[in-house]
Amino acid sequence: MALMDLIEYVDEQGNEMAHRIPEKGSGEFKLGSQMIVRENQWAVFFRDGKAYDVFGPGRHTLVTQNIPLITAILTTPLYGDTPFRSEVFFVSQRTFTDLKWGTVEPILFRDSEFKMIRLRSNGIYTFQITDPKLFVVKIVGTRGIFTNAQIEDFLRGVIIGRLSDILGESLDSVLDLPRYFDELGAGLKARIRDDFAQYGLAIVDFLINAISPPEDVQKRIDERSGMEAIGGMDRYFQFKAAQAIGDLAKGGGGGTGGGGGTDIGSAATAGLGLGAGAGLGMMIPGMLQQAMAGGAQPKVRCPNCSADIPFGSKFCPNCGTNLAATVTCPECKATLPAGSKFCPNCGHNMSDVPSSAPAKDDAGDTPEDEKK
Repeated sequence: MALMDLIEYVDEQGNEMAHRIPEKGSGEFKLGSQMIVRENQWAVFFRDGKAYDVFGPGRHTLVTQNIPLITAILTTPLYGDTPFRSEVFFVSQRTFTDLKWGTVEPILFRDSEFKMIRLRSNGIYTFQITDPKLFVVKIVGTRGIFTNAQIEDFLRGVIIGRLSDILGESLDSVLDLPRYFDELGAGLKARIRDDFAQYGLAIVDFLINAISPPEDVQKRIDERSGMEAIGGMDRYFQFKAAQAIGDLAKGGGGGTGGGGGTDIGSAATAGLGLGAGAGLGMMIPGMLQQAMAGGAQPKVRCPNCSADIPFGSKFCPNCGTNLAATVTCPECKATLPAGSKFCPNCGHNMSDVPSSAPAKDDAGDTPEDEKK
């Protein structure tokens, strides 16, 4: 092997973190050889497998004055053509940019609003080498070429591990995520700084692009936004209940379809009866209002005396009104709840129209029989 008189390396691709000269084995150098280190490089000098000196940018002549740490190990006479076997690692000083990180598996997070949910996150970061000797010894080893792609998976794992810790310590609910993005990014950058430093690396920039919950949790968040837009949770549930009753009415008012099939509206009407269906529309708002008040037994409001009575009651305990009773408008034949003063369909005065016969209880008695 010919003795090397000039030692240099140019990374034309720009993705190499370290490059060894020679790439395989050791090189035959001699005292007096010239080594050129460019402005964006360091050169780490090795002899007999041990790292000695780190050279900065410029032209260096390998003589005992320039390599004080290896002077003691050169035991042969110090003539200009004295060979010795060594390696030089050229280490990049550039900042490696546009590196991406993201969760391969969702992170399990205890949320105060949605209990246990899984979160995914991703972002970008940049880093650079600050201690070339430490980096070569701990990361590069004896490899001839080392690129940033070879360390990305390792650094990504470090970031995700620290993200799991900081989410549990700093965040209470995913609903608070938008206002905590900057704080989480700064906290995570500070947390991984020491992890990077032990390998001779420094984190330069760190950004969190997104922390997203699963689709089902996102739907619940959208529903909550809808509640607030309508005017609160109670109004939202009343709105949804009104929609459900409207869908029930559209399904059919009675009878079965051709061929023996029964549509949704007919089945519901057959099961509840027209009276119960009409009464249901009056009971739901009171039921929801009571449910919002604190989880006690749900109650409804009597259409006759406006008293609050337990849900499921057949008769009002205050005035005896049959809660399932209905009246039929003589003008348009619409079925209305008992006690209606006017028909909402045609405007007919219902004051003199009698309601349907009171339903009997399980013993076969009407409220009038019970009073007797």
